[in-house]
Amino acid sequence: MHKFDVIVVGGGPSGACAAIAAARNGARTLLVERYGFLGGMGTAALVGPWMTFHDEAGNQVIQGIGEEIVQRLKDLGGSPGHVRDTTGYVHTVTPFDPELAKMVYLDLCLESGVELLLHTWVTAALMEGGAIQGVQVWNKGGQQSLYAHVVIDATGDGDVAAFAGAEFEVGRAADGLTQPMSLMFVLGNVDLEKVKAYMREHREEFYEKTQFELLDAGHLSVNGFYSKLLQAKERGELHIDRDMVLFFQTARPDQITVNMTRATKVDAANAWQLTNAEIALRRQMMELLAFFRRHIPGFEQTYIVTSGLQAGVRESRRIVGDYVLQAQDIIEGVEFPDVISRNAYPIDIHSPDGQGVQTINLKAQAYCLPYRVLLPKGIEGLLVVGRCISCTHETLAAVRTQPSVMALGQAGGTAAALAVKAGCSPRKIDIEELQTTLRSQKVNI
Repeated sequence: MHKFDVIVVGGGPSGACAAIAAARNGARTLLVERYGFLGGMGTAALVGPWMTFHDEAGNQVIQGIGEEIVQRLKDLGGSPGHVRDTTGYVHTVTPFDPELAKMVYLDLCLESGVELLLHTWVTAALMEGGAIQGVQVWNKGGQQSLYAHVVIDATGDGDVAAFAGAEFEVGRAADGLTQPMSLMFVLGNVDLEKVKAYMREHREEFYEKTQFELLDAGHLSVNGFYSKLLQAKERGELHIDRDMVLFFQTARPDQITVNMTRATKVDAANAWQLTNAEIALRRQMMELLAFFRRHIPGFEQTYIVTSGLQAGVRESRRIVGDYVLQAQDIIEGVEFPDVISRNAYPIDIHSPDGQGVQTINLKAQAYCLPYRVLLPKGIEGLLVVGRCISCTHETLAAVRTQPSVMALGQAGGTAAALAVKAGCSPRKIDIEELQTTLRSQKVNI
């Protein structure tokens, strides 16, 4: 029988950080991942740059293992670190090389003592009453059962929690529609100096908060070219629910990541719908390639360097936990006694049925997330980390970003290890001990 202290399902930013934290805190930890590498949306779907580790005043609110990952990438030449966001949407962004990020995640896991099981899908939760005992998995070797004292669901879609019978919600309250998916892709051979020259001469064409004075200071992030996009859509050159050209310089000097494709009204947990979305998004990518070449200065000789292995998913299932984090909680900066992480990203809702983005800014510089949002209501032995935590549709639009879920993963992995040590359910651990442990490991709570 395969028995572990902790099993983490899903090797994305949250799952990898959870596994590293659990192993470092003494738990024998297995990380189960469906791909042959780690990093999730950042490496499989090329969702980048990371946004954001800082609040609007420039204070770093997310540290811990997430910051270790950034520093490792900097040492490898795979990231410039935290740089100012020239769109002005947030204070900093963190560009990274997805290929080097795969190695950093892998190295940190192995150095921490995490055991890996790649190319493996979870197909069921092994339950005894209301408590999870482990998971059933499938891979090339067939079906296997894996057991653990604590299971952490880091699948993003809440797969394990759903298999365990946990209550969950999908989409906005009015109609169940989720934020759209986007296929990210990288364009190379871009003349960024030509882009900057156009921006200086046509300031009205760009986001109102654009930091024009920072264009020569570092990496380039762009939100604009509004009339060029509108005219291309009116001519029938583009069929895409977007009202902005949005791209970010990568860790390379002549490459940018495009965040513009959009598939709306798609259930990420429905493979038939997901298939149709992937097809539509790749067609949009080809339309955008032609658009950039024809109409955006600096892209005349560009080409596709790479595209995501899959679409980037912003939203699917959200578990109903011991507490459901509300939008007003984060807008007002409510201080919870069981705080386990902090974040400063605003509410950023990509319209589930249109082209716009609704931004709701914070009244506080940063906000905290409570431990209870990791605990599926009525299920023992199970923690949920990442974008499927217990929160509303609006709240998810703020807490779903990769730096945020890195911190949530570290908190969940640490909590799982403490539950193993105490011989209890994660719901019964000493919250003050969890907070003390997190502080000692450079987590800002």
